[in-house]
This record gives sequence, C-alpha cells and structure tokens, in this order.
Amino acid sequence: MTLDTEPEVIPALESPDDAIARDQLAEEHAFDDAFAGGRLPKPVGVDRQSRVLWEYVGPVIAFHLLIPLAFIPYFFSWWGLLFLPIGNYLFTSIGIGAGYHRLLTHRGFKCPKWLEYIFATLGVCSFQDSPARWVLVHRVHHQHSDHRPDPHTPRVSAFWAHMGWLFIDNRELSSAAAYDRYVRDVIRDPYYLWLQRGLNWVWVYVAHAIAVLMLGYLWGWLWTGTVSGMFQIGLQFLMWGVIMRTIYTWHVTWGINSFAHMWGYRNYETREDSRNNWLFALLTNGEGWHNNHHADPRTAQHGHRWWEVDVTYWSLVALEKTGLIWDLVRPNQSALSRKTIRSGVDT
Repeated sequence: MTLDTEPEVIPALESPDDAIARDQLAEEHAFDDAFAGGRLPKPVGVDRQSRVLWEYVGPVIAFHLLIPLAFIPYFFSWWGLLFLPIGNYLFTSIGIGAGYHRLLTHRGFKCPKWLEYIFATLGVCSFQDSPARWVLVHRVHHQHSDHRPDPHTPRVSAFWAHMGWLFIDNRELSSAAAYDRYVRDVIRDPYYLWLQRGLNWVWVYVAHAIAVLMLGYLWGWLWTGTVSGMFQIGLQFLMWGVIMRTIYTWHVTWGINSFAHMWGYRNYETREDSRNNWLFALLTNGEGWHNNHHADPRTAQHGHRWWEVDVTYWSLVALEKTGLIWDLVRPNQSALSRKTIRSGVDT
C-alpha cells in the first residue's frame, strides 16, 4: 500500500496520457472471447491470496455506523446540512475533481506549486487515499477501462465497481514497479512522497477533522456563550462537516466508477462503457460527464454540451482569468468529431 523507499530519479513523463496511449498499443485490450460483452473476473492481482484491506474496511464501516447519530437532535442542525454542498465543492470539486483528477492525473492545467499542493491537500481531506495512489489507480483505469485489468469495472459487478475493489489488495497496484510506471511524475515530488509514506496522508485528514472541530467549538462559544452550547455545536461541525461530508464525497466519487459506466447517454464512441450520467454530474459538480471525459481525457472541460453543467471547470476558468492557473486544456474538437455519435444518444 505504501512506498517506503525513494525511487530513483528518472525523467518525468512528457504527458501521462501520451504514455498511456503508447502503452495501449502494446497491451492486450480486447476482451477474452469467453467474457466479451459479459461478466469479467476480478483483475489478475486479486485472488484467494489477496488480503482484506482492513485499513479501508474499518473506517468505511465505522463512518457508516455513525450515520444514525447525525439525525439525533443533539447532533442534527439544519444549518449543518450546508456543510454538504460547501464541503462537496471544496473537497470533491476542488480537491478531487480539480486536484487529484484534472491536474495530477491528466495534467489538464498548470498552476504554481503552492496552489497545486492546496488542491491536493483538499483531496486528501476527502479521505480517498494519497494523491499518488489515487492517480495510479485512475491511470490504470484509463489504460484498461472495462477490461480485466481495470481496477473497478462494473463488468465484475456493480458493488465491486462502487466500493468492493477498495477492500481487497490488488497486488498489481501495490508494488514499487507500479508506482514507478504510472506515477513517477507524482511520486518524485517530496510532498507527495511524504504523503505516501506510512500514514501521513491519514494524519493530514485527522488534522483537518480536528481543525473543523475546533472551529465548531469557537463558533459554539461565540454563538451561545455556554460550555454546553460550545460542545454541542462543535460536535455538530464534526458530524456534518467531516463525517457526513466524507461519506457523501465517497459515494458520489465512487459512483463515477460504477453508475457512470452503467447508466447514462453517450456523446462519443469509445472503447469502454463510459456514460454521461446527469445525476452524478450534478452531485460531483461535473465529474459525471464521464463519456466526454473518456473521449478526451486530458481536457479539463468535462461538460461538452450547453446543458452539461461543469462547475469544476467553470471554477478553473475563473482561476485562469486571475492568472493563478494557465495552459487550461480545452476539448480537442478535431479528435472528438471523429468519435461523435451522430444521434447524440446511445444508451
């Protein structure tokens, strides 16, 4: 799971997507005839010898067991519900969508290193693993999407794609060689290497949870002027600003791996089952336009039609206008025109 030794210094990839495209020519992409169009077995690296990743199973179970507490009057508040859209924007849109995905995985724009670290740290606060691990899994997904090596294709099962793949060790994704092959450009950065080592990324998440709790205590004291009020509002901040918001972020992000490969429409003919799923596009502020993304992975713009709302991209455009980001990659129209499904809909 972790990389405890510094990899040798090697030249950075000219482009992660270019490297993946080259590898695709040498890799086996066609389904085995026995599985074409139907169920697939789990990836080769997942078998009876694979260990259960209790470090994932434990927190996921524990967080979900806390859900009923959130609706007990002591922990519930209507204003606390605001943490879901606010947290979704900060940690899903900016942290995962812009940081982990469009910047670190696909290099869809450039920005100062300090801003890149802010994006990535917000992603860490979504409790979805370290940046290097997330990027590794996603690049493998693009290279082998809906083929057997894909870490989370629904062709295994819907549950496997949504969350089951997280709970079983895939040895093909855990080796130093995998990190060197897929995320050499990420792991050579000292900050991302530090996050990857041990449980440092987990401690960053814990630190942000403590910060939210302390902010709640401060607000509770200022609002009520009582110790009891301070503790209650602090715990409401923790419950809704961390626990419930993290659960929400998990499921809407995982839903791209599962639902957006099963249900929706297709603008483009691609070699996998990606779909534009409007519900998850809205829930993730743009990530659910998944067929668009697979048709042109490097572009930072996932919504290609006027109704395909992509709040994450709009945020990047706003930052581009301030000069904080640059080289924002737009859709490759000539390439997309060759993939366009003329009817516009393929279910």
